[in-house]
Amino acid sequence: MIVRKELWFGFGIMALIVTPVLILTPWGNLIDAHLSRADLGVLGLLMLALIVVAIMLGFPTAFTLMGMGVFFAWLAYRSVNPQIAVNQVLDLFVQRTYGVMSNDVLIAIPLFLFMGYLVERAQLIDSLFKSLHLATSRVPGSLAVATIITCAIFATATGIVGAVVTLMGLLAFPAMLKAGYNVKVAAGSVTAGGCLGILIPPSVLLIVYGATAGVSVVQLYAGAFFPGFMLAALYIGYVILLAKWKPNLMPPLAESERRVPVPPFAQTLAAHGSNAITGLFRASFGGSGVPRRTVYAQLVVTALPALFLAGALFATYRIATAPVVEASVAGLIEAGGAVAADASEQEQSAGLIGAPESEEEQKEAEEKPQELAAAQEEEKPAAAQAETAGAAEKATSAPAARLPVPIWYWVVLAIGLALALVVFWAWSWERLEVFKMLLASFFPLALLILAVLGSIVAGLATPAEAAAVGAFGGFVLAAIYRFIAHWRERAQSRASAGAVLARTLKEFGRIIKESSFLTAKTSAMVCWLFVGSGIFSAAFALLGGQELIEKWVLSLNMTPLQFMILAQIIIFILGWPLEWTEIIIIFMPIFIPLLPHFGIDPLFFGLLVALNLQTAFLSPPVAMAAFYLKGVSPPHVTLNQIFAGMLPFMGIQVIALILLYTFPAIGLWLPSVLYAR
Repeated sequence: MIVRKELWFGFGIMALIVTPVLILTPWGNLIDAHLSRADLGVLGLLMLALIVVAIMLGFPTAFTLMGMGVFFAWLAYRSVNPQIAVNQVLDLFVQRTYGVMSNDVLIAIPLFLFMGYLVERAQLIDSLFKSLHLATSRVPGSLAVATIITCAIFATATGIVGAVVTLMGLLAFPAMLKAGYNVKVAAGSVTAGGCLGILIPPSVLLIVYGATAGVSVVQLYAGAFFPGFMLAALYIGYVILLAKWKPNLMPPLAESERRVPVPPFAQTLAAHGSNAITGLFRASFGGSGVPRRTVYAQLVVTALPALFLAGALFATYRIATAPVVEASVAGLIEAGGAVAADASEQEQSAGLIGAPESEEEQKEAEEKPQELAAAQEEEKPAAAQAETAGAAEKATSAPAARLPVPIWYWVVLAIGLALALVVFWAWSWERLEVFKMLLASFFPLALLILAVLGSIVAGLATPAEAAAVGAFGGFVLAAIYRFIAHWRERAQSRASAGAVLARTLKEFGRIIKESSFLTAKTSAMVCWLFVGSGIFSAAFALLGGQELIEKWVLSLNMTPLQFMILAQIIIFILGWPLEWTEIIIIFMPIFIPLLPHFGIDPLFFGLLVALNLQTAFLSPPVAMAAFYLKGVSPPHVTLNQIFAGMLPFMGIQVIALILLYTFPAIGLWLPSVLYAR
């Protein structure tokens, strides 16, 4: 029997892990239950190695974590008191399970999943991809660019990687192959774009990391926006450069496929000019043969980009010039009197520095601040008191002055105006139709995204509350889209309105059933992972494994940069055999306690980890994105071709990781502005 190379690779890694386990395990002490502190620490490290081997062998992660956690916790308790070891283990199991059940952060996971599955099964993305395809038709590698943009937008509405890759594998992958695209480039675009949901909010990974590391999910969402879209922009830039360098890999679309049919009124107005804006303005004064109501409606649609740009620039101006609010302590000093005395004397009287040795000294220490305050009040002139009171009243009544406009705002304003002029200068009748297609397909999703992510980032709702709004919004959008789709088919089938409504209700019921089942399945997996992780990490701590690792890392005398590089390399390597859920659940509790020693912000570390963990979906031999795509791709597409197509995008992820570490403001600027961390 011939064994495949992938199996030999996996068996080799497991052998490298199992061999030290067999050699280093203190078998004799285990039998006698005489385990020293050093033996327990070794057992903790061996438990960590065994869980990796068990997962690579295909055992269920959650129940493997629970089983090993229970067994090794029993060993730790048995070394102290064998009589009550079983009871202590059972108590630990119940406590950890209840801790997961009472975690409010995890409520958002099933709600976000339900929203994502509803959006996926309602086929909201089909029209969006088609309109983006037409909008980018003149861009090199237009189909791949449209695929990545669609994935980024879809990621903000779902956060489910498997759903995005599968849907785009059915929608975009055949279209690229039909257009003559290279199989590797097409596969890489679908898998890399589909994995953006790991980083771009509402990412389930960020919720899991926030619950594990004790970091605010709201701040994680705010910090992940720019890194996520930066990564998408790097993907698009790579595709465009590759298409310009090697056009044979991504042939340009035929002219017939770039054309968009225009309605009769546009054909009439096109005779007076090719620019849609000037044509509509001329028609608004009459004499064009087109009803003014139609012209005014088209003018409103045409003005929407300008209105959006004006609103964005105004909001940016308000944020850039917002006055700095400083809390006044004058009222506290007046109300506190002696409390506002010298800090050292307060601390001494409170016992923070040192208490007086006798009652007389204590009484003297209490009277001294009062005497000092009274003396200061007597020496203060009445005029100065009146001036201070008047200034305080004026400060409270007068509005705070806005800050001067920074230079970067004028740069943004100039770029925005230049971009608007270029767009409107090239605003042909065909582009107007493409814009209306984009508006019709993206506007409902934009409302859903704004309602969910906007309410979270603005602090109007918690992630769980916003997820509930998103689930309801996905419910409504799925019903409306399915009804519209069947209503459009009514003209061909000549079905009655009642038949259309019946078909819509039947299909909508199927969508709800499938989405509910998938939500329950995925949520149960995540919650059981948390239970297993809680037991596993508790056993690891009881055995002293965390303490052993901390001592070893601190003994290396690494700088924060060296520690960060080491941590990211370990996570990158773990992404080969393990999925992101296993890495977050098992290994983050090991890294998080080390961050204060190196002065690393857990929020920034979480953004780096989220960006790094996309390799868990793009790196063989696991590479779940490749298997998702293989399951829906044509038979002639091999798994090795998909793997080869993902490798350049893995390199781009490394570049993005370096950029984020070199310029931390990419991830930390927005949380600092919104929440003043």
